[in-house]
Amino acid sequence: MLIATLLPLLTRYSLSFDLIAAPDGTVTLTIIPRKAEGAARSLDKSESRPISITASAAEIDAELGRGADGALGQLVASRKALADQLADQHQATEAARTAASEAAKAKAAAVKPKVPAPSVAVKAPALPSLPTDAKPGEPATLF
Repeated sequence: MLIATLLPLLTRYSLSFDLIAAPDGTVTLTIIPRKAEGAARSLDKSESRPISITASAAEIDAELGRGADGALGQLVASRKALADQLADQHQATEAARTAASEAAKAKAAAVKPKVPAPSVAVKAPALPSLPTDAKPGEPATLF
C-alpha cells in the first residue's frame, strides 16, 4: 500500500526512504523527495521537504492501508497539487519572459535611427572696427 500511496509523487520525483525504530516501540518513516534523473528543473524547497511519520508499526500500517484517504495519501495529494502549481507558474514565467524578449526585439527593429538635421552655418559676430588713428603693425590701444 505504501508504493500505491506514493505513486503520484514517483511520477515527478525520485524518493528515498529512511526507517528508524526507537526503543519505545515507535517507528519513524521518512520519505525524502529528490530530483528525478533527467528532470529539467531543480526542486523548489517546498517540494524537497521530507515527509516524516512517527507511530507504532501497526499504526503506520493502518494509516498506509487507508490509501488516498489516509494522512499520507492526503499529504501526497497536496504535495502533487503544489508541484503542479509550481510547474504551471514556472511555465507561465518562461512564456512571459519569452514574449517580453520578442516584444523588445520587435520594438528595437521597428525603431529607425534618427538622421541628424543639417546644421545651420553660424555667422561669426562682426568685429568692432579699428580706431581711426590705428597704424598698421602696431597694437591698438584701449585708451
